[in-house]
Amino acid sequence: MKFFIDTANLSEIREAYELGVLDGVTTNPSLMAKEGITGKAKIMAHYKAICDIVDGDVSAEVISTDFQGMIKEADELIEIDEKIVVKVPMIKDGVKAIKHLSDRGIKTNCTLVFSAGQALLAAKAGATYVSPFIGRLDDVSMDGMDLIEQIVTIYQNYGYTTEVLAASVRHSIHLLKCAELGADVVTCPLSVITSLLKHPLTDIGLEKFLSDYKKGNQ
Repeated sequence: MKFFIDTANLSEIREAYELGVLDGVTTNPSLMAKEGITGKAKIMAHYKAICDIVDGDVSAEVISTDFQGMIKEADELIEIDEKIVVKVPMIKDGVKAIKHLSDRGIKTNCTLVFSAGQALLAAKAGATYVSPFIGRLDDVSMDGMDLIEQIVTIYQNYGYTTEVLAASVRHSIHLLKCAELGADVVTCPLSVITSLLKHPLTDIGLEKFLSDYKKGNQ
């Protein structure tokens, strides 16, 4: 499973990279705004700064909702760095844009996916990644894990190469269930990744080892 970090915060991206487990980054307009990154020039420069840190794919989202606008933005985004993946919303013109871009060999990430039908359309259009938002489904009393399982099964049935990128991953249980179900990628905050480090028996065991060492080496 690949670990992507879902943020536009450069410090968090560096920390995840230095941990040695980071495979990529996803961003969106809300995450950019959260970091105070506004204006086209600053946003484009920030994407480049992210690409300069990581070795893997960096999803950069288009703002347009019409086909021509999406393609124009995509052409600008891919000029930033070869690591850029064009993030496109799951709407009619978005599917058209994914097909157009994939035919040109440009990587895409179909975002805001909430059903298996949407994921199937994205795969048929040639999306590199499809991003089902499991946490937001949980918010409306639907089981996001059921959707991950459905998509993984459908893709395996027909040999689609589109990778299932589980998004809106909010805690370690989400992450581990996605791993069990065969999601190719999870994207989440740094805190979710670092929460995997924690177990009380690890702390207790380390404390005991160090205590015993001090007793015998004073």
